[in-house]
Amino acid sequence: MTLLLSRRSRGRAEVWPAAYRSLYHHHIIHAFCAALMVVGLAAPAGAASLIIDSGQPLQASIDAAAPGDELHLSAGRYRGAIRIDKPLVLVGPTGTAPAIIDAGGHGTAITVVAPAVTLDGLHIERWGADLTTMDAGIAVRREASGALIRHCDLKGPGFGIWLDGVSDASVTDNRLRGEPSLRSQDRGNGIHLFNVDNAHVVGNDIRDVRDGIYIDTSHDSLLENNRLEDLRYGVHYMYAHDNTLRGNVTRHTRTGYALMQSRGLTVVGNRSLQDRNYGILMNNITDSQILDNTIAGVRQPRDERGEGDVNGGDGKAIFIYNAQFNRIEGNRLEDSDIGIHLTAGSEDNRVVGNAFVANRRQVKYVATRAQEWSVDGRGNYWSDYLGWDLEEDGIGDRAYEPNDAMDRLLWRHPSARVLMDSPAVLALRWVQRAFPVFRPQGVRDSAPLMQAPKPAMTKRTAS
Repeated sequence: MTLLLSRRSRGRAEVWPAAYRSLYHHHIIHAFCAALMVVGLAAPAGAASLIIDSGQPLQASIDAAAPGDELHLSAGRYRGAIRIDKPLVLVGPTGTAPAIIDAGGHGTAITVVAPAVTLDGLHIERWGADLTTMDAGIAVRREASGALIRHCDLKGPGFGIWLDGVSDASVTDNRLRGEPSLRSQDRGNGIHLFNVDNAHVVGNDIRDVRDGIYIDTSHDSLLENNRLEDLRYGVHYMYAHDNTLRGNVTRHTRTGYALMQSRGLTVVGNRSLQDRNYGILMNNITDSQILDNTIAGVRQPRDERGEGDVNGGDGKAIFIYNAQFNRIEGNRLEDSDIGIHLTAGSEDNRVVGNAFVANRRQVKYVATRAQEWSVDGRGNYWSDYLGWDLEEDGIGDRAYEPNDAMDRLLWRHPSARVLMDSPAVLALRWVQRAFPVFRPQGVRDSAPLMQAPKPAMTKRTAS
């Protein structure tokens, strides 16, 4: 089949001779090849995959690599700190002995100052212990947007992973261990975020550092499914707004989740198990949602008679200090010294649908303004509620009021606890129940639930 090439001239088609058609083909092919050459010159060269031997200086290999290269580190020990100033991928071996980056006991082991750097499967140890200079296992500086740190194993005295002013960083499935021989305050934090946007910290296992995850002046970040144990604070927020904390577990910390000076937090589906002082600490928190969390066994050590606490305080499942306009719903607070302790103007919070189970004291409310803890005919479950449900609608027929004047007296004078079961105290409690005029203002649940709400089967929608 003959292909006829034509051109328009003054409104009519002209058929080109065969010689012209041949010349036209030649020019088309030449132009196409030239275009391919231009595209090839404009596109970056293909990234190389390089095998690095532990006998080679790692910094020299990094300096010699081209942007985008993958450096596969062989098993062995790489001595000296490194600095990554171009987009690279550093990958450790799998299923064999590790690739260990040994910083020699001082300074920061890995410093990242370029975007799109990936650190995958590396072992990092023996960085410095100077918290003033912020020695860290991995330090990601503000130029290094889009950093990915995953499957790494870090053990050292200073900070583990420090994200400083970066955006879109991802820290996933890493294992971090501090130095347990140091005092807690002398250790660095496991993962430290400062002035960070849109970070994802997911699936990390952190122990024996100061705070597991510390997040300061950072926004729109997600902390999810991390395991945090033997720490001062499991998670510590400071001046961090509009962040999400979901599905994490703390155990044997002094405070599971310390939420401080922040607003717009979504704290959902987390667990605090056998923490000592607080499960969740809310200090100057506003417009936040505390949903579907489980806090169990927050208790201070008792003396040999089981009558006092060794450290002069009580373990609190939730402690709320100067926090207003928060939604506290669907949580299970169990087997703790105190279920919820509110003080310093912690009012106007929505507290509904929670289960208070077998706490030594369900509520400690230190204020004078009455607080209603039921909404639209639905309140909370109280394991020590002694009312009844004649209508069989699942709602108690009389209100639950957890505290009376004797409670307030005992808060002010703890030594008076020895009189708690005396005839005089029992008589005073009976008088308060019989004559409500003597009852002080406090928490009231007008619609207590007869059964504990079931744990949320799906992720609650934050509103």
